[in-house]
Amino acid sequence: MPELPEVETVVRGLREPLIGRTVRGIWHDWQKTIRTPAPEDFAARIAGQTFRAIDRRAKYVLCRLDHDILVVHLKMTGRLYVVGDETVHEADRWLHFRAQLDGGQQLRFSDARKFGFVALVSDLNEIADKIGPEPLEDDFTPSVLRERLAGHKKAIKATLLDQAVLAGVGNIYADEALWQAQIHPLRAANSLSDDEITRLHAAIRQALASGIEREGASVNWYRKPDGTTGKAQEKFAAYDRAGQPCLRCGTPVEKTRVAQRGTHYCPTCQPLA
Repeated sequence: MPELPEVETVVRGLREPLIGRTVRGIWHDWQKTIRTPAPEDFAARIAGQTFRAIDRRAKYVLCRLDHDILVVHLKMTGRLYVVGDETVHEADRWLHFRAQLDGGQQLRFSDARKFGFVALVSDLNEIADKIGPEPLEDDFTPSVLRERLAGHKKAIKATLLDQAVLAGVGNIYADEALWQAQIHPLRAANSLSDDEITRLHAAIRQALASGIEREGASVNWYRKPDGTTGKAQEKFAAYDRAGQPCLRCGTPVEKTRVAQRGTHYCPTCQPLA
């Protein structure tokens, strides 16, 4: 599933072609793609509204219109791209929603697995009211991370994946941050020392910033709005490196499962005891 760096990259790639465009109408062919309101109300409400800004909250793309917010969650296989009316795109085989824009352009949402969705709301809280702090904001400090982890007895990896604890971190960047901080993914979240929390705070921010700098990780379905791949996967230290030597100590990276997710770590650098 695209995580904070991938969604942030999509947001940045949509601003130039979308901001200032006006919606003329919509089309969809999958009932669950439009979460809210009902498709008929969605179509009537969005028509005539202009894209004014595009930003992100957690893993949500937020397209701010004149009166509403067009929210898109990519889930596992969602892709967003803006193309001309007559353009045939390779992702169109999984096209389930499009917004007709002025100027002969379309915003298209392709989603092979059909888990993603679009929604039209006045406030994101209407569909997502329990999201943790943004880890790259200035007000996200080690003290805030300590408070978010306090009381959580489950594994630190599982806790980092909980969007109510921290926004935007997913499987890839949790593995990368825990490797950088030298913390075993099965450690209880509330067992971390102040020094470990400080290291983890810095590692989370570094992993996410690096992911954004390299425009996301194209390990599966994720592509940028222009169709090209991100490069973050070229610099992984832990994720998807099972059996390869740890970049810090040379011990083979191991893989286990935490919260039903494949999890990569170095048994030497990240001891459980």
